[in-house]
Amino acid sequence: MATAAATSAAEPEAESKAGPKAEGEEEEVKAARTRRKVLSRPVTAATYKTIGPQWDPQEEGVSESDGDDEEFAMASSAESSPGEYEWEYDEEEEKNQLEIERLEEQLSINVYDYNCHVDLIRLLRLEGELTKVRMARQKMSEIFPLTEELWLEWLHDEISMAQDGLDRERVYDLFEKAVKDYICPNIWLEYGQYSVGGIGQKGGLEKVRSVFERALSSVGLHMTKGLAIWEAYREFESAIVEATRLEKVHSLFRRQLAIPLYDMEATFAEYEEWSEDPIPESVIQNYNKALQQLEKYKPYEEALLQAEAPRLAEYQAYIDFEMKMGDPARVQLIFERALVENCLVPDLWIRYSQYLDRQLKVKDLVLSVHNRAVRNCPWTVALWSRYLLAMERHGVDHQAISDSSKELEELRAMFTRALEYLKQEVEERFNESGDPSCMIMQNWARIEARLCNNMQKARELWDSIMTKGNAKYANMWLEYYNLERAHGDTQHCRKALHRAVQCTSDYPEHVCEVLLTMERTEGTLEDWDIAVQKTETRLARVNEQRMKAAEKEAALAQQEEEKAEQRKRSRAEKKALKKRRKTRGADKHRADEDEEKEWGDDEEEPSSKRRRVENSIPPSGETRDAEVEIGPAERHATVDVDPPSKQKEKAASLKRDVPKVPHDSSKDSITVFVSNLPYSMAEPDAKLRPLFEACGEVAEIRPIFSNRGDFRGYCYVEFKDEKSALQALELDRKTVEGRPMFVSPCVDKSKNPDFKVFRYSTALEKHKLFVSGLPFSCTKEELEDICKAHGTVKDLRLVTNRAGKPKGLAYVEYENESQASQAVMKMDGMTIRENVIKVAISNPPQRKVPEKPEARKAPGGPMVPRQIYGARGKGRTQLSLLPRALQRPSAAQAENGPAPSPAVPTAAATEAPKMSNADFAKLLLRK
Repeated sequence: MATAAATSAAEPEAESKAGPKAEGEEEEVKAARTRRKVLSRPVTAATYKTIGPQWDPQEEGVSESDGDDEEFAMASSAESSPGEYEWEYDEEEEKNQLEIERLEEQLSINVYDYNCHVDLIRLLRLEGELTKVRMARQKMSEIFPLTEELWLEWLHDEISMAQDGLDRERVYDLFEKAVKDYICPNIWLEYGQYSVGGIGQKGGLEKVRSVFERALSSVGLHMTKGLAIWEAYREFESAIVEATRLEKVHSLFRRQLAIPLYDMEATFAEYEEWSEDPIPESVIQNYNKALQQLEKYKPYEEALLQAEAPRLAEYQAYIDFEMKMGDPARVQLIFERALVENCLVPDLWIRYSQYLDRQLKVKDLVLSVHNRAVRNCPWTVALWSRYLLAMERHGVDHQAISDSSKELEELRAMFTRALEYLKQEVEERFNESGDPSCMIMQNWARIEARLCNNMQKARELWDSIMTKGNAKYANMWLEYYNLERAHGDTQHCRKALHRAVQCTSDYPEHVCEVLLTMERTEGTLEDWDIAVQKTETRLARVNEQRMKAAEKEAALAQQEEEKAEQRKRSRAEKKALKKRRKTRGADKHRADEDEEKEWGDDEEEPSSKRRRVENSIPPSGETRDAEVEIGPAERHATVDVDPPSKQKEKAASLKRDVPKVPHDSSKDSITVFVSNLPYSMAEPDAKLRPLFEACGEVAEIRPIFSNRGDFRGYCYVEFKDEKSALQALELDRKTVEGRPMFVSPCVDKSKNPDFKVFRYSTALEKHKLFVSGLPFSCTKEELEDICKAHGTVKDLRLVTNRAGKPKGLAYVEYENESQASQAVMKMDGMTIRENVIKVAISNPPQRKVPEKPEARKAPGGPMVPRQIYGARGKGRTQLSLLPRALQRPSAAQAENGPAPSPAVPTAAATEAPKMSNADFAKLLLRK
C-alpha cells in the first residue's frame, strides 16, 4: 500500500519536471493532468483526525506538498498556458475530431466493434472530453467486459474528478462493477486504498474492512499477487488505534501463514519480529503444512512465469491439478486466473460453468459466471444454452409468451428473417441447405403449438418441412405425430400417420406399427381394418422393392466376380506363355554350349555362374545329367551345392526331427484348446495353471513352441474330467496379460468336418444395432445406460482387436425390431464425449472368400503361377541386360562363332537370342 501511495504521490513532481521541449511526451503530460493521488490532503486530515497522532502520513505515502483543489487548479492552469507548452495544434485537434466522428458513426452501424470502442475512448480522453469519455466507457462496459488496464484508467480518472461524498459513492459503484468482470488483484488493491480515504466518514472503518475481507476471499489465495493484499490490510490495521487492533493483526498473520504464498519465509520472520509473545505451536504447524503445499504448486507457477501469454496449455495443466486436489476455492481461483488471459476461449468457459453447475451449485456465483461467459463469447451457442438451463435450474423468473404480446411478433419476425437468410445466403450461394433437418422451423412450430395454441400455424410449418425432402424419413413424421398427440386432435394424428405410411422409405415398419397401435387403442373397427389394409399393401410393396434391389446388387456382384475371374485367367495364360518361351530359350542355350565347349578349356567360369547352371531346373521332358559338361577344367572341380528340391527335403526332414507335442484325440472331451496368448509369455504352464485350476483339476498343460523354441501363443489344457473342461469354456475372452484369451473345445476337424466353431451372425438382424464412431474410452456400462433409454437391451458387445483394445464399434441387441428402429432414430448422430456416433441396423457386408491358388499341373504341361509378384505382376526386372550393340540380328555366321540358331516359333521370334559365355568370348576376340 505504501508503495502504491508513494508512486501516486510522486506523479505531480514528475509532471512539474517535464520540460516543454519533449514533444514525444505530449500524451503522457495530458494524461497526467487528468489523474490525482489516491489520498488527497482533505482525506489525509480526516484519517489523521480519526486515527490520531500515531499515524505517520509519510509512511502511508502522503506528501506534505500535496496542494488543495485551488492550488491544483492553478497549477493546471499554469501548465496549460500556451506560452510554456506549445504542443496544442489546431490541425491535430481537427484531425482528432474527424476521427472521433468517424468512430462514432461506425459504432452506430456496428456497436459490437471492440477496437472501435477502445480507439474512441482514447481519442476522447486525449481531447479532454471528460463527459463524452464517461459516456463512451459506460456504453462499452454494457456490451463488453473491460480489461484490467481499461478499468484502472477509468477509475483513476473518476478518482481525480471526485469532489464530495456523492462522487465517492459513484466511484464505489464503479469499483464494484470492475471487480465483477475479471479477477484483478491490482483493482482490489486500488479499491482498498481508495476506501481508506473515506475512513473519516460515517461507517468508513467498517467499509475499509469489508473491502479488504472481500479482496482476501477473492484473490487472497493468489500465490504470486495475493501477498500485496495481505500486507496492505495488515498495514491498515496496524495504523488504527484500538484495543483490539493487536488481536486483529495477530489474526491476519496467522491466516496468511496458513496459506501457501510466495515469500512465506519473510512473512514468518516479520511475524516473529513483530510479536512480543512466542508464536503458538498450532501456527507453526499450519505454516509448515503451507510450505509443503507450496512445493507442490511451485512447478505450475514457475511454468506460468516462464511461458508467454495466453499460456492456455499451462493453465489447463494447473486446472487439472487443482481439480484433483479438490479445494473449491482454489479451483475457482485458477479458473478465474486462466480466463483473464483466455477470455475468448469458449471451451474454458464451458468447463468452468460445468464445474460450478455440478459441484458448487451456488445460485449467484453460477449465474454470474454464465452471464460473464456469454458477454465474452456471445457467438457461442453452447454458452447461451447452458445459461438458459442454469436460469431454469435456479428458478429465475421469466415471462410467458402470449398471443397478443409484442414479443411474440418480434419472435415470429426473427424466425422469418432466419429462414430467409438461410435461403438467400446459404442455399443460393453454396448450393447447400443451412438447416437440413429444419430445426428452426421445428422449434417455431413447437412454440406456436405449446405457447400460442396455434396448431393451424404449426401444421403449415410442418407441411413446409415435409416438402423440403424430409417426407421419406420416419423420425420426421413421428416428431409431427407427437406434436399432434400433445396439442392437436386424433383426426390429424391419423391423417399424419396415413401420409407417413405412404411416404416413408427408411423405416416403414416402424411407422406402420405406430399407426396400428393408435387404431388399436383409439380407433373404431372400421379404422382398424383400413389401417391393416394400408400397412399390408405398403409393406408388400416395400419388400418387393427390397428384393429387386437385392437381386440387382447380387447381379452386379456376380459380374464383378466374373470379371475378376477373367482377369485371373488372362494373367495365368500370359504367365504360362512366358514359361514356354523361357523353356525354348534354354534348349537353344544348351545347344550353343555343346557346340562351343572348347572355349571352356581356356577359361574357367565364376563359381556363382557354375552354381547357377548346376542348380538350374531341367526343361520339361528332359532328364538332367548328374554332371553338366562345361569344360575339362571344371569336370574335376567338385561343388557341394544341392538343388532346391533336395534343400526342401532336408528342411522337411529337420522339421520332422523336431519333437512334437503329443496329443491323444481320444481325450478331446476333457481337453480345451487355448489360443491368442501373448508370444512373450514366459513359462505358459506356470502362468495358466492357476487360472484353469479354478475350473477343476488340471492333468496337463501342453504349450506349443516353434522350431527355435519360441512360444507360438496357444496350448492344450487337459483336465481330469469332462465337467471341468466344459466349465473352462467360460474363460473364453478373459484378458491375460492385456490380450483376450480364446478358449474353445478340442475337436479334430479332419475327423469332424461338420463341426462349426461359434461365429457371430453376418446376416441382417433387425433387432440388433451396429454402433460406430465410439470413443475408445467408452465403457460397456456407459453405452448400456444410453441404450436402455430406448428399450430393453438383451446383449451388448464392444468390438476389440486381438490385443483386447477397443475399435470404437459395438453391437447392441434389443428385445424386438420396434425398439431397435426407435433407438436408431434417437441415437444416430448422438454426441458421446465429443464423438458423433453412427447407428444403423446390423447388416454386415458379405466377405469375399479368398480364391484358392490353382494346383500346379504335371511336368509336361504349362505352369500356373501361385501368386503374382511385384506391383505390376512381374517377379523380375523387365530390363534387358544385353548390350544394344549385341541385339542386332546376324544373317551370316560370325567368325569362329556358333552356327546360326534354328528357326524359332513365331511366339518367341520377338525375343533376343540367348547367348552363351562362348559367344561373348568370340565377340570380344573378334574385335
